[in-house]
Amino acid sequence: MREELRELWRYRELLLTVVFRELRIRYKNSYLGFFWSILNPLVTVMVMTIVFKYVMGQQVQNYSAYVLAAYLPYMFFQLALLDSAQSIAGQIPLLKKIYFPREILPIGSVLANFVHFLLAMVVFFIYLMIVWRLNPGDNPFRPTVFYLPIIVVLQLALTLGLALIISAFNTFYEDVKYVVSVGLYLLLFLSPIMYFSEQVFYASGIPDAQRQLVYNLYHLNPVAMLMTAYRKVMLDPQEVTMSRAGAVFEYPYIPLDWGMVGICAMICFGTLILGYHLFNRKKWLFVERP
Repeated sequence: MREELRELWRYRELLLTVVFRELRIRYKNSYLGFFWSILNPLVTVMVMTIVFKYVMGQQVQNYSAYVLAAYLPYMFFQLALLDSAQSIAGQIPLLKKIYFPREILPIGSVLANFVHFLLAMVVFFIYLMIVWRLNPGDNPFRPTVFYLPIIVVLQLALTLGLALIISAFNTFYEDVKYVVSVGLYLLLFLSPIMYFSEQVFYASGIPDAQRQLVYNLYHLNPVAMLMTAYRKVMLDPQEVTMSRAGAVFEYPYIPLDWGMVGICAMICFGTLILGYHLFNRKKWLFVERP
């Protein structure tokens, strides 16, 4: 693996070229360009806010900010995996003609989406500043926001590892991209994006003695843990309040469990190492694909 990393470093300029190419062609001939990257999640979050806040009784103040804080990272994760799934299979003729480290293609797809994610996060912080200006008492910048780069690096490691695995297997079995698409759709509901992790802990169907166990098992899903962490390091602690059928349900705030973040970190970096190792074992067979 050390030799493959050295070779990847030697081809770093080609990797940057692939990233810039992905950025250029995504919105080629598009009038709004990058803003489509933020317009889609903004419209989606607006619909989620209407449904969950005004129809289903979610009463958290600035609910849309909490949804965006988790939905923007999830969009990066989703788009990066879907784009990388076809990164090798779509370039087989090129791979048969010239040599370069094959991992450049899925890594380039992930990094191009990562650039869009970082730009979207800048827009998100501008949104928080606007909210602060309208409500001067609600300072959006918490001291824990300095932990944000840690969470971003963990998600990038997880995404890169999965992208390498998916792109390698999808080269031989194109059903993989459909399985990934379905899995990502289900993961949207299995992660705290439209709802809060506190609602999992205080779910009425869970006995009191088993709440912590269920909560920890839920957060063994690294995507769920990362989405929870994004919210808790960027936004104010919130008590989740919901009203249904005239009754009000309150779920006290649960602080971020850094022990679970540590387990998540091991899963993320373990996935990256496994993905890179598996990809390098399979990459010499790509050109044999008919």
